[in-house]
Amino acid sequence: GFLRGVHFRLRLEHRVTRHILRTMAFRGALRRSVRHLMRPVSATTSARWIARPVVQGASRAFSNDTGSHSDFAPQRKVVADNVEEMMALIKKQTTENKVMLYMKGTPNQPQCGFSAQVSKIMAVQGVDFASVNVLDYPLLRECIKEYSSWPTIPQLYVNGEFIGGCDIVTQMHQSGELEELFKEAGATA
Repeated sequence: GFLRGVHFRLRLEHRVTRHILRTMAFRGALRRSVRHLMRPVSATTSARWIARPVVQGASRAFSNDTGSHSDFAPQRKVVADNVEEMMALIKKQTTENKVMLYMKGTPNQPQCGFSAQVSKIMAVQGVDFASVNVLDYPLLRECIKEYSSWPTIPQLYVNGEFIGGCDIVTQMHQSGELEELFKEAGATA
């Protein structure tokens, strides 16, 4: 009886100690991670602190004063204002580029799994292609679906002809049809 009681107390102490150590380690890690989020504004105003950008989903919160000239701010190209102009722009993009991909994100930084899949296939195929991030242009995002009569993105065009979305491109890649299509279009790198 006595030894069981001692053994039980030791196990309990061990569990409590382990819990305390984990909690302390978590708090230490939390303190370290929060500490890097704050930085002094300048050497003269080191007592004042401002928050660094904090990623929240796909958006970021920044201080209004970037300390940079407006010439260095990100610039977006002005595109069509109405549906007719946007349809004409899509037609121009798909016909002027041998291979055109409308996707969410960029080939280097896709913003959805389907776009990532098609980007990887394009890289494996070794094809030079133009792409547009539809997330930057809401009107384009809606018009491209109407233009192709296809409800989803990404959308691949070769020589102005709509090929398909992720599933179709993946099937064509696996069967070898996509490679033949790119060779016929003269789009291989």
